[in-house]
Amino acid sequence: MQWITRDWAFVLLILTCNQLWPQGLRSRGCLVAPSYVENGAYTCASVVPADERKAMPYDVLLVEDDTRTRERLQRVIAAHADLRVVAAVGSCAEARSMLRRDHFDVLLTDLGLPDGQGTDLIRVALQARPSTRCMVITVFGDERHVLDAIRAGASGYLLKDASAPSICASILDLLAGGAPISPAVAGYLLKLVQGEPAPDPTRTPPGLLEALSARELEVLQLVADGCTYAEISVQLFISINTVGTHIRHIYDKLAVRSRGRAVVEAERHGLLRRLHSAASDS
Repeated sequence: MQWITRDWAFVLLILTCNQLWPQGLRSRGCLVAPSYVENGAYTCASVVPADERKAMPYDVLLVEDDTRTRERLQRVIAAHADLRVVAAVGSCAEARSMLRRDHFDVLLTDLGLPDGQGTDLIRVALQARPSTRCMVITVFGDERHVLDAIRAGASGYLLKDASAPSICASILDLLAGGAPISPAVAGYLLKLVQGEPAPDPTRTPPGLLEALSARELEVLQLVADGCTYAEISVQLFISINTVGTHIRHIYDKLAVRSRGRAVVEAERHGLLRRLHSAASDS
């Protein structure tokens, strides 16, 4: 496995600086997005003093092709007083046109889009206005997708299962100069840095797909899409308690203890790709 030195430095900085800097920076009046820090996410602390921030709200361009997920993210961001979703689109073509024409403080983009890749949009955004802060929000938590996003210029990387408060706090941290990353992805990167072998993401281990029931696979996909227990309950016409039971079974079968880690493991083992393929064939 080949890693570029720049990628190593970026990943290691993300995974370590939050442990070393936050208290000192807070004492000097810098914005660190403390709610996000205290919730245990790995993030670089800000070096931007509070009195140097622009007048809020900040303008966000949201790019997500799944209508349900796009509407959910739009509601989450719009509910925060310091953030404003100026546009929410579902394709690279729409986003590319807007990025070249208008100014946005933040680009929040999915990776896999119908007519291209979110990494291409990151490059377009930074070429048009280098001050734009770019963050990925996706179901993909494997090495290739994370590093491709970093190389394109992303300064943050979230999984879609992130809670509403952490999504907004991550955007504010990004604007403050930080580099927020989902804990599950950070844990995966730590294992890679420490030299632990990772499974081949193109191969599903024998028996793993069969171990998950059809209903558990449906729940897993909705978890990956960022749905809450209540939203999964409505989508599948089952009770919230039943949703919780399915998710506990998924955790046991994937040997994980969190939603984010379940999504990362499912993607690494190709389960989400298999689900997408099955949906496309039906």
